Amino acid sequence: MQTYFFIGGNQDGIDVPVSPDLDTVTLPRGVTGKETYIRSTLSEGGMSATIYIHESLTSVQVLDRLIDHYKAWTVNLPGGSR
Repeated sequence: MQTYFFIGGNQDGIDVPVSPDLDTVTLPRGVTGKETYIRSTLSEGGMSATIYIHESLTSVQVLDRLIDHYKAWTVNLPGGSR
């Protein structure tokens, strides 16, 4: 089983192992809740990455989250901009 990056919901920013043939994944949230994530592919040029996006997020919200995570990552690198 391969791990995929999850965006949004309770699994935000976590790599979760998922069977490679699933278009949607429902994961537990707390004791009684559940969250649904939808498979999506990010691509640029000849590169692509499969991710799972929380069903409540729009494309704009996903892009905003990715940019915010990237900014935080670069600031926390050794010698990163502050």
